[in-house]
Amino acid sequence: MRYKQFGKTGLDVSRLGFGCMRFPSSQVGGKTVYDEEESIRMLRRAVELGVNYFDSAPGYCDTMSEVIVGKAFRGMREKVLISTKNPIENASGDDFEKRLEQSLSRLNMDYIDFYHFWGIGLEDYETMIDVPDGPLSRALRLRGEGVLRHLSFSFHDKPENMIEIIRCGDGVFASVLCQYNLLDRANEASIAFAAEKGLGVVIMGPVGGGRLGTPSDVIRGMVKKDIFSTAEMALRFVLANNNVDIALSGMHTIEQVEENASVAAIEGVLTQEELEQIDRMLEENKRLAELYCTGCKYCMPCPQGVNIPHVFSLMNNHRIYGLSEYARKEYASLAVPLDKRGNSWDRDHGLDASYCIGCKECEGKCPQKLQIVKQLKDTHTELSS
Repeated sequence: MRYKQFGKTGLDVSRLGFGCMRFPSSQVGGKTVYDEEESIRMLRRAVELGVNYFDSAPGYCDTMSEVIVGKAFRGMREKVLISTKNPIENASGDDFEKRLEQSLSRLNMDYIDFYHFWGIGLEDYETMIDVPDGPLSRALRLRGEGVLRHLSFSFHDKPENMIEIIRCGDGVFASVLCQYNLLDRANEASIAFAAEKGLGVVIMGPVGGGRLGTPSDVIRGMVKKDIFSTAEMALRFVLANNNVDIALSGMHTIEQVEENASVAAIEGVLTQEELEQIDRMLEENKRLAELYCTGCKYCMPCPQGVNIPHVFSLMNNHRIYGLSEYARKEYASLAVPLDKRGNSWDRDHGLDASYCIGCKECEGKCPQKLQIVKQLKDTHTELSS
């Protein structure tokens, strides 16, 4: 395992972090049951392989993630760095502390190494966090008492707002957790800013939430190295960014732990020449993808509920990036009627292209003058096969 100094904390962290949100489970009587014994075995195997950063949250694995992490590291607390999160639901410092106490109880620990304001944006920071007797003032007091060793935040807002939060919280945050991967580089400049300001940088979704975990000869062949899998290529790309300290991986088998640990042990995961080659290929692929759809969303909303940009994005994953298994699986989920889907995130993805009735309302709004109806039919034929 390779290590890196984590911002200004003085700590050395493993390049691979364990994202504790995908522990092995099974369905028993219609209920999800998590395999605690196997999950603990995985966590301890990760420690054996040199991983020392473990990231959990109150909602992961139906609240069982923190419990399993606590059981796994009983008697070996000083060997690991534990990260968890506080879902900022309001501006109350008291409520912030109650949520923290719940995490400490589940973990069966008396302190947390990296405590995150969970999934915040700039507006959250200004209106609910940095307010009189709010979560920030309470967190600073608890940091002074040693209950929270370091304060952090995880982020899903616009890239420029990450920079603004770091500026506003100058001297407050030790690290930031954000999205970044081979096919989503929107946060690249913000990550560089965070590193420049002395924050540790942790990356979630290095394999794109599983998208880059499916086979693709296109992505695996971006460099001439003998790359075992698409996931390995994606992990190498993230670790090759000098501004990144940790790549978090949500692993659910011992084999995944061992494979990812072996990648994180490689010195010089990608050369500068290889990174430049990847840049050129990604730019060309982006140009090709935009011939079919730029994702501007001017065509929306579709009166039939088809999420046209999302459907075309899946087609580009198949056609341009070779991520066919992922694209077909995701496309199949769009066939489920909206009222049968479990949550708003699923419903926001809209319906598949078979719901298109050819009204061409979308084509009148498309700045590229694309033949959207024809492309939707072609997409449905290809991805539903």
